[in-house]
Amino acid sequence: MGAPVFETQLPGYNLKARGKVRDVYDLGDHLLIVSTDRLSAFDAVLPTPIPDKGKVLNGLSKFWFGFLKEQIPNHLVTTDVSKMGHGLERHAEALRGRSMLCHKAEVFPIECVARGYLMGSGWKEYQETGAVCGIALPRGMKSGDKLPEVIYTPATKAKTGHDENVTFDLAVARLVELMAVPLEKAREYMTRLKNLTIGMYQAAYEHALSRGIIIADTKFEFGLKDGQIIVVDEVLTPDSSRFWPKDAWTPGKTQLSFDKQFVRDYLEATGWNKEPPAPALPEKVVTKTREKYLEAYRLITGKDDLDV
Repeated sequence: MGAPVFETQLPGYNLKARGKVRDVYDLGDHLLIVSTDRLSAFDAVLPTPIPDKGKVLNGLSKFWFGFLKEQIPNHLVTTDVSKMGHGLERHAEALRGRSMLCHKAEVFPIECVARGYLMGSGWKEYQETGAVCGIALPRGMKSGDKLPEVIYTPATKAKTGHDENVTFDLAVARLVELMAVPLEKAREYMTRLKNLTIGMYQAAYEHALSRGIIIADTKFEFGLKDGQIIVVDEVLTPDSSRFWPKDAWTPGKTQLSFDKQFVRDYLEATGWNKEPPAPALPEKVVTKTREKYLEAYRLITGKDDLDV
């Protein structure tokens, strides 16, 4: 285990964005996306990094991009620093195992969420309305219940604050507004994104289930490259998905998880008001979280070592 990487500094390269977890550099014809060991919870970046977390995110995304490539192309060019060009081999030690050279794309302003189980914001909405994003669900469901069928619940992408679940029609309207496309084209895009989201989730769900993991829900981001829809950002990681151990799944109770729900539960217990700055994590929480991320990687990919 090496020293955790909270943020990267690449002198001479254009830092386009420093997100909650990723540092993105604009290389002109491509983007360099670096997965740091930062951890966010309740839309705040915690001051305590999780060692190797960025490598897990990078390795899992690489695995899933390959797994899903027959369904949809993606933005990944290479994870091999020696093949990235742009003089990046000079920073190989900082980038190895946690970076991707990617194609640029016009990103859709919608988070595309697939839910197979009732949890999180979907559970809260169901308790209030009996529906999720306008999709009516059976009465009497419990938290953690498997849904009758996979549902697509788009959300707006917030630069600050919480993403907001929206209906299919509101998501269409957002495409019209922010991408300046006609209503008919926006509806065509959203229908395609819905079908891709559900299809990708179902394929990944079956694979993960065979490895002892339930993917309760996940979110994807898509973009347009040369007029073609591609999947971008991260894919099916513990940051973008809920991973539960299959053998421990118990509807109506708190689910054990391989994702950062463990950290969320700890933070809830501290009484933190969920407003920045976030509190530091104790060593035992850091160690346990790292173990959960590594175990998810090992089970899903079948590899004992991180792909560096």
